Amino acid sequence: MGSYYYLVSQLQYLIYGQKPPMQAQAFRELCRGLLNPADAKLLDTLEIDPIPRKAGEEGPSYAEYAAPSGCEFIDRWREWERALRLTLAKHRSIKTKRDDASPVEPPIFPADAASVAVKAAVGTENPLEAEILIDKARWNAIDILLSGDYFDRNTIFAYFLKLLLLERHELFQAEAGFNEYNSLYSSILENVQSDKPLGVSK
Repeated sequence: MGSYYYLVSQLQYLIYGQKPPMQAQAFRELCRGLLNPADAKLLDTLEIDPIPRKAGEEGPSYAEYAAPSGCEFIDRWREWERALRLTLAKHRSIKTKRDDASPVEPPIFPADAASVAVKAAVGTENPLEAEILIDKARWNAIDILLSGDYFDRNTIFAYFLKLLLLERHELFQAEAGFNEYNSLYSSILENVQSDKPLGVSK
């Protein structure tokens, strides 16, 4: 496993919720020419999904354990995400009284993944708030799982995952803004149709 000192030293520090300094796919393209072939191939397979689906494949991508990748960080990340998704599916199925939503009994470990899933599924009524809670937990898990030489491939893999999470957060913000716009537009339309000034109750 080689050192990527120059590449890692150029990376901008990331904070959850900030605008991503670059798109994840652009970062992957940038790294492709700077990583050795084996590490570049690992980066190409890395996603938020614990086991990314292949073309034409159906069903949950997390029902089975992923085959070892050859990288401990990626394997531990996939285990964490799989535990999160299975626990989330189980508790959401219990909450909605569905019997078919959880394909596999979730593992007990990693325990923090299970705890986050339960809190998101049971304790948060707003779906957007639940997704943000889950993504913040993913962010923290990436930091915890990252160990060893700071200038090795794991930092690059972690950075890529964080860029994916920042892109998701941007989508959440856009969705929240769109919902707020729809609410305001409906309010304006309702007041125009009722011939009442905006802000005056019926």
